[in-house]
Amino acid sequence: MNTSVPVQGNSNSLDFVNLDLLDFITPQPNQDKELLALLHFVPGLKEILMLRQVHALEHATVWLLSQPRSSRFISLLPRNFQVDNESLGGLSTEQGFFLYGDVNISDLRRAVTNGLQRLKDGEWNLAVHPRCGTNVSTSMLLTAGCAVGMHLIMPRGLIEQLFGLGIATTLAGELAPYVGALAQRYLTTSVPFNLSIESITKTRDMWGREAHFVKVQWQS
Repeated sequence: MNTSVPVQGNSNSLDFVNLDLLDFITPQPNQDKELLALLHFVPGLKEILMLRQVHALEHATVWLLSQPRSSRFISLLPRNFQVDNESLGGLSTEQGFFLYGDVNISDLRRAVTNGLQRLKDGEWNLAVHPRCGTNVSTSMLLTAGCAVGMHLIMPRGLIEQLFGLGIATTLAGELAPYVGALAQRYLTTSVPFNLSIESITKTRDMWGREAHFVKVQWQS
């Protein structure tokens, strides 16, 4: 799945969704491996499970590459503060992920390694990113659903329908970040317990855009 969309711009701080209250399902190191063993006859299941883990690693890498390097500055930041560098973005595949943006390969290697370890160590919030394509899809579905609901509830007059559409749009906009975060957390990403980093190379994606590709391996 498609990750943080690369958009040019300056770094800015984000007060994104705090997922501490969502930890009612604790990821287990063997969960994907056991699911694959149980449903081994399902075609494409391994690729789907691997894609979810790669997606989480991609998000963690973008977060870590966005953080300020000055330890003095970091010490002044509030707890759970995260910085999003909008010039960075990524695209996940079942074999690894493309990282777009001006990045030093040594910094990228460090971010990928640290991101993988920190996700495994329990920093699952790193798997969720506000610019993920999941949020865009979720927002569109919520807007469409709320609009249809308001259309059915409100009177058929033009003014009433426009008023209902405004309510639907506002409601969807308020809910989208939270629902999108939940969708990422439990549907489109997974803690990469089964991944190891194979290589990081500078390449071009299928559209010819320059990128780094982080190739991973599945560990049984």
